[in-house]
Amino acid sequence: MRTQMQGLCFFKKTLLASAISLTALQVNAAGFQLNSQSATGLGRAFAGDAVIADNASVMSRNAAAMALFDKTALSLGVNVLKTDISVSDGVYNGLTASGKSSSYDDAGGVSVSPNLHVIFPINETFAVGVDLYSNFGTRTDFNDSFSGSEFGGLTDVKSLNLGLAASYRINQQWSLGAGVDIIYGTGELKRTLSDDSSIFSGLTALDADVAGVGIGFNLGAVFELNANNRFGLSYHYSPELKVKGDVTFNGVKTKDDSLYLGLPDMAEFSGYHRIKNTQYAVHYSVQWIGWSSFDTLESDAFDTISTYKWKDAMHFSIGGTYYLNETWTLRTGYMYDMSAQDKVTSISVPDSDRQWFSAGFTYHFSENSNMDFGATYLLGQDVSVSETTALSSITGTTHADALLIAVQYSHEF
Repeated sequence: MRTQMQGLCFFKKTLLASAISLTALQVNAAGFQLNSQSATGLGRAFAGDAVIADNASVMSRNAAAMALFDKTALSLGVNVLKTDISVSDGVYNGLTASGKSSSYDDAGGVSVSPNLHVIFPINETFAVGVDLYSNFGTRTDFNDSFSGSEFGGLTDVKSLNLGLAASYRINQQWSLGAGVDIIYGTGELKRTLSDDSSIFSGLTALDADVAGVGIGFNLGAVFELNANNRFGLSYHYSPELKVKGDVTFNGVKTKDDSLYLGLPDMAEFSGYHRIKNTQYAVHYSVQWIGWSSFDTLESDAFDTISTYKWKDAMHFSIGGTYYLNETWTLRTGYMYDMSAQDKVTSISVPDSDRQWFSAGFTYHFSENSNMDFGATYLLGQDVSVSETTALSSITGTTHADALLIAVQYSHEF
């Protein structure tokens, strides 16, 4: 019995490290870097989004682009994300379970992410803006039928970004911008022991509820070659997010533990080109995401919980816009989005390289008022996963696809 109790104590600590680590991954990526700033951008796979400036949502990608507005601009929208996450060829091994199937059909869920952007031009030189949107909003849920729930369970993560920014027009070609980002994140995580034949079966391995705030900043520049050709460059510094909350393990509750999550910096280059004497435009973006900042997960109570060694990643997108007439604008886009995970993979975070297939349109009620619709299908890849704790292990192949749909209303005053 003493040996069993020592094993249980060690198992609880190990499982805490593993499960909280999964929460951190969800906060950072959730298998998807959630772009939820605008329906317009979604409809073109965010190609050219740091410089197109067809509505106020551009300030979230590049503050310098606010200099392209000469009227107060408002954009208000909502994004809906539906993820389809599955595990195939899953095998779970525990204290008494050996070779048990842990395949699972759908661990995905639905997340709703609203956004608001307002730009106020002060004069021909200065503009200021404020926006509110979500960086991440993914829900992953493996129910009680999943064998290996110490590796799965419930993960529900939400975040909110409040941005304050200003732009300065140097001349007809160059504009600069900068802003402050206040990021608030929350996460809920639940894990149970799933070794059905052992004395630990069904016990609550983890019940965690954490939240925290971090402050970052962003810088941007726009170069206008002429009315039909322009380029944008932006950089977002992301803070180390400190989240705190209560954690319960098998009836043992730890109050106000602090976790430290290294969020990634981002840099983006975009171009926009309206083809002369036509109704067509092409646009593109290259974005670098500094995921290598998420090397380890640190905790006040547990020091270094886990080492991940994520790698920096990039995405490449290209799109086209067709200005059909004064009422309708049509757009489409494609993105190749690289995975942040390298050699370390996870059942609950089925990250992989992804392809975005996007389309959307704008309906103009008038010269100053319009409605946008955008949709994207994200196609992921199969990823082989192998995870272990002190007393159990799991292997399998994960796959994650997603459907994103967004609507947005924009108005200039």
